[in-house]
Amino acid sequence: MIRVMLVCHGNICRSTMAQCVFADMVQKRNIADNFIIESAGTSTEEIGNPIHRGTVNKLVQVGINIIEHRAVQLKKSDLEKYDYFIAMDSANVRNMKKILGNNANISLLLEYTNSKRDIADPWYTGNFDETYNDIVLGLEGFLNYLGY
Repeated sequence: MIRVMLVCHGNICRSTMAQCVFADMVQKRNIADNFIIESAGTSTEEIGNPIHRGTVNKLVQVGINIIEHRAVQLKKSDLEKYDYFIAMDSANVRNMKKILGNNANISLLLEYTNSKRDIADPWYTGNFDETYNDIVLGLEGFLNYLGY
């Protein structure tokens, strides 16, 4: 079982989009039983809030199922529950290290595409299309890295 935690700042835009997209990808490849996929934020700002409407709209547009979700914060105890902690941007990585410690298996999603680029936060940019495209690119790279 491969246990993946996808992380962004508030857990209402990028990480939840990535969680839904990744669940869709592994289901379509018939490998969903090999994965546990969750998401969290590094901040307390959005705890308890639903997925951002822009994320919901984009996922509906591309035909991806939307999970029942309320924002949660990443916790030190998650270190025992997940194998991969995948961040959307470098600020997430920095905050994840504060929460989990430097020995956690933390990576930036677009590193799996040979890019060190951040995935822009659509909360600020309003561009959910660009965020979606980057997430798909990164998750395809991650699956390739895993041998799928």
